[in-house]
Amino acid sequence: MASVGPSAASTQPALPSGPAVFKTIPYAFILPEILCGTWVWMLIAATSVSLPLLQGWVMYVSLTSCLISLLLLLSYLLGFHRNSENWKVLDSLYHGTTAILYMSAAVLQANATINSEFSINAPLNYQLNSAASFFAFLTTFLYILHAFSIYYQ
Repeated sequence: MASVGPSAASTQPALPSGPAVFKTIPYAFILPEILCGTWVWMLIAATSVSLPLLQGWVMYVSLTSCLISLLLLLSYLLGFHRNSENWKVLDSLYHGTTAILYMSAAVLQANATINSEFSINAPLNYQLNSAASFFAFLTTFLYILHAFSIYYQ
């Protein structure tokens, strides 16, 4: 007769809700992602955009990702997930996709930074674009960390 042990679902860690979100490693990355993403679009908005197609995509990715991450954080804080395994899949897919989109945006922002070096307001625009590039790559790294830590949890 086979012994009855704990099921596979019970060995999975529970999804945090409330303030425990900020203490659990994969989910603790959400707030820094939001803050760094906010810095990206604020810094780009402060420059005189010389390449609207490039920096428009960066603004779209950063603003959309910031808003969706904020909604995801609020759903975790309010406990909308009800400890469902589908939320882990949703979280992993969202952060993986956003990491890819943010990588493309960070590369385009780096290109805009290089092109802004020789613009009319070179020193100020170059510094703002350099900071935006730094935060774009940092945000990309945070999204990658979140996606992999959720996937391997």
